[in-house]
Amino acid sequence: MSDMIKIAVDAMGGDNSPKKVIDGIVLNHQSSNNIFYKIFGDENKITKLINGKINKEFYEIHHTNNIVKSTDSPLEGAKRGKDTSMWLAIESVKNKETDIVVSAGNTGALLVISKLNLKMIENIDKPALSALWPNKTGMSVVLDLGANIDCSSKNLLDFSIMGASLYTSLYPNEKPNVGLLNIGSEELKGNDTIKETYQILNDRKSNNYNFAGYIEGNHLMDGQVNVIVSDGFTGNVALKTAEGTANFIANELKEAMTGSIIGKISSLLNITNLKKFKKRLDPRLYNGAIFIGLDSPVVKSHGGTDFIGFSNSLDVCHRIIKGNLIEKIKQNI
Repeated sequence: MSDMIKIAVDAMGGDNSPKKVIDGIVLNHQSSNNIFYKIFGDENKITKLINGKINKEFYEIHHTNNIVKSTDSPLEGAKRGKDTSMWLAIESVKNKETDIVVSAGNTGALLVISKLNLKMIENIDKPALSALWPNKTGMSVVLDLGANIDCSSKNLLDFSIMGASLYTSLYPNEKPNVGLLNIGSEELKGNDTIKETYQILNDRKSNNYNFAGYIEGNHLMDGQVNVIVSDGFTGNVALKTAEGTANFIANELKEAMTGSIIGKISSLLNITNLKKFKKRLDPRLYNGAIFIGLDSPVVKSHGGTDFIGFSNSLDVCHRIIKGNLIEKIKQNI
């Protein structure tokens, strides 16, 4: 078991848990037999769901009845005690019993409890919430997505380095292009913080990434920039806008293809291409936001995803540890 990647799993967070979490573990195990799952939650419920589906040498259950509720404020979630499934999962990473932690539970509580338990990487002032977005040529890392509303140029520089490190951990054969999300592509556009960060990144020489300047919101999916950096307010607005647009397009296309006989015939003739399109916009395949800047990685699965989405967040955990994310950040910072 010493060669295995050990993932701490909060089994009680998110909708339809622990069933979707355990089903996600079972699905993930089918393609990854070098992962050990340390599962935290209601042992009676978890045992019924996992028995006979995975060999017991690949998991262990740590019982607790206490959970962080989705309706809790971040402070309320932290005050529920050190015996919640979320706290115990994060604490196992702190104690080096596991390599990484994943939860589909309350995002604010996860960030607060993580910061209470885990130290910051030296020389990084603020952690950031990052995620993977699809683009025309592959995937992009986007950060910050809401952990920090106000950011200095130092923070944005740190986010650039951490985002590039995350990208190379996930895609080790590629050198990323880093861009600052802004209202225009000209050097004079944007607020003072953005312009100051531009000058720092433009003057800074790095072997780990290329600085591509500013990127506007309408070019996020072009694929020319692999790491997109912003403050948490702007990043969260961009994220929600992209999600809403994707849902709108998918729903309108479905309506057009099923609303008439001609549409139904057309959809049958184009079934292969439609399946590719649907898969490309499937948010479950990009599930797993990463809270980076702490000395141990924390992954946040979307609370509303299903077992397929949760399985993908476990795959993100595997790739992060395999790619030595924390060591890359420490070397590059």
